[in-house]
Amino acid sequence: MKAVIDRIGETLAVIVIPGEENLLLNIPSALLPTGSCEGDILTLSLERDEAATQEAKARVSRLIGDLIRK
Repeated sequence: MKAVIDRIGETLAVIVIPGEENLLLNIPSALLPTGSCEGDILTLSLERDEAATQEAKARVSRLIGDLIRK
């Protein structure tokens, strides 16, 4: 997925994902690749982390069980 850096602030950057309705994302500026400038085009990717999801669900389930037993 392509995105454009709209502006970079001290702590936040605004990223635009072009399309029928431009989607704006505010991200920490520190997450931008080194040397990034306004107008640069970025390639974004998202992936699901099944193992981390299962670990989080198990942790929440344990916490709920602990609360019920109290």
